[in-house]
Amino acid sequence: MTPAARASASIEILDDILAGTPAEPRLIRWARSSRYAGSGDRAAVRDLVFDALRRRRSHAALGGAETGRGLILGALREAGQDPDTIFAAAPYAPLPLTAAERDAGRPPSPAEATDLPDWIADRLAADLGDGFPPVAAALRERAPVWLRVNFARGTRDDARAALIAAGVETSADPRCDTALLVTHGARSVQGSAAYREGLVELQDLSPQMACAGLDVKPGLRVLDLCAGGGGKSLALAARGAKVTAWDATPARMRDLPARAARAGASIDIAPALPSGQFDLVVADVPCSGSGTWRRTPDAKWRLTEADLARLVAVQAGILDTAAERVAPGGRLAYMTCSLFAAENAGQIDAFLRRNQRFALKAQRTLTPLDASDGFFVAELSSLMPA
Repeated sequence: MTPAARASASIEILDDILAGTPAEPRLIRWARSSRYAGSGDRAAVRDLVFDALRRRRSHAALGGAETGRGLILGALREAGQDPDTIFAAAPYAPLPLTAAERDAGRPPSPAEATDLPDWIADRLAADLGDGFPPVAAALRERAPVWLRVNFARGTRDDARAALIAAGVETSADPRCDTALLVTHGARSVQGSAAYREGLVELQDLSPQMACAGLDVKPGLRVLDLCAGGGGKSLALAARGAKVTAWDATPARMRDLPARAARAGASIDIAPALPSGQFDLVVADVPCSGSGTWRRTPDAKWRLTEADLARLVAVQAGILDTAAERVAPGGRLAYMTCSLFAAENAGQIDAFLRRNQRFALKAQRTLTPLDASDGFFVAELSSLMPA
């Protein structure tokens, strides 16, 4: 596909997303129906679409319209590229620009330049203070790719060497001994022997740091209460914990048995909510995902204030459920990939007011400026028998 043809496909996809279709399913549907598109074309179209969604407000201002054509035109203008090289009278290219489109477009206002809905920008500005402008700017960029080294399969040096053989270059991070930042060849990771054989897993730096900060010794009884795909279950099992994984939507754990086998990990996948008590209960709760909007940029345009209020209520219920399963003297680790205080410190404050047998050990908010994804972790100790 030519650059113009890729832009044309992106415009069609963006129009559907702007009409309400989630981005990921729409991209998958396009890829399956476009057999002529090679892997490089699919990656390029995906990048164009996601870049447009990350900068939807500013690109719409620059392009003169909140449409697929407007967003792609705004992206070209922001990059200083001549739009006529893309909007051209050529096969598979977008139609040439009209006179109105040429005249439309202006610099984005300060509010538009945040590339966030106004209500979200207002909340995050209040929650993050002076940190808000650089965090908002970071959310407009692509997220890096991070790997977690599985020490049950080898060392970090073993992993880097195996990845190099597959054309994947990495750098180590001093903040977390399991973490590798992919600096080249990210799209080759899942085809590498290091990945297929369980030496590395895809996992962002922030949850790696959160798990590494928990005191986990071999034999520790751990309940991963909102296990999802099992990334934290695998990370804790690699340190010798006896992990039980459960999720309210079991389908989210469908890949966990294969991932555990690949990693050489033993994880008990519970068919029903366990009723016993554990030394450590990890609750990585459903949340706004605001810390991961670089990876899922369409989500920030779908989230409403009512959605956030509903999530806060769900989180409170999960925290209470988790607390019931913490053994006397045990610990509760609450996690989100959110930047909103209501889902983070505010949630912990409310929990402690209604649960007198717990005390806060530590809590930490990570932003894209501190690590990679935005992330929150609070560790609480059980003070007395229930």
